[in-house]
Amino acid sequence: MKGRKYPLFALLALLGVASFKPLTSIYKDGWIDLNKNGKKDIYEDPKQSVNARTADLLSKMTLDEKTCQMATLYGWHRVLKDSLPTDSWKNAIWKDGIANIDEHLNGFAGWGKTAPIDLVKDMEKHVWAMNETQRFFIEQTRLGIPADFTNEGIRGVEAYEATGFPTELNMGMTWNKELVHQEGIITGREARALGYTNVYAPIMDVARDQRWGRLEESYGEDPYLVASMGIALAKGIQQDGKVASTAKHFAVYSANKGAREGQARTDPQVAPREVENLLLYPFKKVIKEAGIMGVMSSYNDYDGIPVSGSNYWLIQRLRVEMGFTGYVVSDSDALEYLATKHHVAANLKEAVFQAFMAGMNVRTTFKAPDSIIIYLRQLVKEGRIPMDTINHRVADVLRVKFRLGLFDHPYVESAAETRKVVNSDASQQIALQASRESVVLLKNNNNILPLVKSLDKIAVVGPNATDDDYAHTHYGPLGSPSVNVLQGIQAKLGAGKVLYAKGVDLVDKNWPESEILPEPMDAGEQAMLDSAVNITKQAQMAIVVLGGNTRTAGESKSRTDLDLPGHQLELVKAIKATGKPVVVVLLGTQPMTINWIDKYIDGIVYAGYPGVKGGIAVADVLFGDYNPGGKLTLTWPKSVGQIPLNFPSKPGAQSDEGEHAKIKGLLYPFGFGLSYTSFGYTNLKISTGKTAADPVAVTVDVTNTGKLAGDEVVQCYIRDVLSSVTTYEKLLKGFERVHLQAGETKTISFTIPREELKLYNREMKFVLEPGEFSVMIGGSSSDIKQKESFFIK
Repeated sequence: MKGRKYPLFALLALLGVASFKPLTSIYKDGWIDLNKNGKKDIYEDPKQSVNARTADLLSKMTLDEKTCQMATLYGWHRVLKDSLPTDSWKNAIWKDGIANIDEHLNGFAGWGKTAPIDLVKDMEKHVWAMNETQRFFIEQTRLGIPADFTNEGIRGVEAYEATGFPTELNMGMTWNKELVHQEGIITGREARALGYTNVYAPIMDVARDQRWGRLEESYGEDPYLVASMGIALAKGIQQDGKVASTAKHFAVYSANKGAREGQARTDPQVAPREVENLLLYPFKKVIKEAGIMGVMSSYNDYDGIPVSGSNYWLIQRLRVEMGFTGYVVSDSDALEYLATKHHVAANLKEAVFQAFMAGMNVRTTFKAPDSIIIYLRQLVKEGRIPMDTINHRVADVLRVKFRLGLFDHPYVESAAETRKVVNSDASQQIALQASRESVVLLKNNNNILPLVKSLDKIAVVGPNATDDDYAHTHYGPLGSPSVNVLQGIQAKLGAGKVLYAKGVDLVDKNWPESEILPEPMDAGEQAMLDSAVNITKQAQMAIVVLGGNTRTAGESKSRTDLDLPGHQLELVKAIKATGKPVVVVLLGTQPMTINWIDKYIDGIVYAGYPGVKGGIAVADVLFGDYNPGGKLTLTWPKSVGQIPLNFPSKPGAQSDEGEHAKIKGLLYPFGFGLSYTSFGYTNLKISTGKTAADPVAVTVDVTNTGKLAGDEVVQCYIRDVLSSVTTYEKLLKGFERVHLQAGETKTISFTIPREELKLYNREMKFVLEPGEFSVMIGGSSSDIKQKESFFIK
């Protein structure tokens, strides 16, 4: 614009020539002449309200232009063949605009594949290319409507290089809302600096089955925890007002029958109250408290009604009841599935009709946008979709673009500033802290941990010692430098002190069939194991790094079993048989039925998928430079046969009392995690306030009773003691991670709004019933230290 450096032209000399000759004349002092008519229209005036600008722009749009705002164009190497605008774009359907462009030039080219061209890897060239793509829509379309550049971002924005955080599951295990908020701020700022204006995060799915492949993408199995973390992330992403947060997957997505993935994700078996209390709760909260600008509709049905073709879900529940005011995009093929999977629509055209009449705003999938745009135009001309419906759907999209400032500031203005912002040293330190805080200490018999650094030789064995693929896969940064566990230990002790052998592959050659038909090791596999045993005999102790990785978990990678895959158990047994002290480190996102390890190995550390700095964090925990304080957000069963087994649960629903023919008990309960120090709880106090509207105030004193400084996650649970319907034994309604020096005491406060005490009664009305409520405070769901009651009249 006039009076400031126009960002596009600074790099033209670097890259040669712009895609189209710049229309510098449209950039005025304080506004852009988007429709190139020489006057400031209402929609071009930054001083006008969002609603006024939206209405003015809608009044100027043709049907062709409106329908183009109802589809996604997937970016380069996914659907779009061009990395930069070309002359052919003037004849493409997006010559009239587009709602959004997804994953453009972010480097992802398919699972396990990147496309590291200069426009992806080189930040300055990347920014220039993103601006050039946006410039096409500003300068070369009739009305100059900018594109919303969407992208993934559940562990940092998906780009070739960006600040890489641990997975959402790990961030849940930090139990640190402020840390998750910082992650959101960093993700939002880096996204905008790289040219992305809408981040598909947080994932608000509540985990219900430990076999589910996508557990890494969930904060855990408790709705209050998921909601709290999701709100923190979304507020951070949207803090500067320049990037939208789009939550997913709405609705009832994560209760897959049998944890099935792939093409089977369509049959959740969930009771209505469980839908309300567990699966919808986080969406209600993040919409109300974070004001998210986007929601992704899921491709499953509920009780025979596909969500993405349901007015009940997309209008009545989402907009009328929950107050959502942004725009809805479809999950991949969710619209198409109305015809191809659910068979509630005869063909794609009928699927388009159902989805957009139901409340969908933008179809998003890995296909060209032409088909559904053309069908939309036909359906309007046939009189089946009213123009008023089109206007409502398009207005939702335009309002978000106005709120983001895209009509006034469509470009990234400084590639040099992008270089300073993205993956900065300060941001990497926050990510490292997140990695440390997410590590969970599961067992520490005889204080085997922390390890002493003065040992002469340590053996590091196991297939996960050198694996860090989790730090480079889809939905987050792809190429940011990472540190695996072996590297972290070598950096801590010096490479000369560390002996390494893989021992076994993560899975055997017949996996997953070997889970039901196990086979003995062949000669080559036995030789690998023997080499690990031999180096352990040369060392003073062994660190065995086991678990799962991106081959055994992830999207469309659910398990039928939770045992360690392949010959990993044989490896740890052989290492234990050497007589040397052994510590096991577990990577992976699904709980593992490690019964032998839990019984016979003294030290167990669970690191999940700990991010690009994961190896540093694990080494810091192992050798005492960081006192672990992470807590599990998933229940760990002893056997897959115990599933479903999760938190929260109904009274007696998970009891083993009276059972005489089954394995009993858990490996580790929800909220569990040890420390190198200990904590005591005293002085629980409860106040219900003076009026019926006052929240319940809870305070408790927590003391570090050990000899080391450390973190405790103080967890507050409640129970409705007597109610008209069966309620859960414990409901998480507050948590706080607190750092305490040895001997230090702090008073922790929780505020429980009256709304959190309500239930769905027998008539499915959401009401607060008078009576007794129990408050339970402790260090896990099964480690309650203080308990008192209060009464609601």
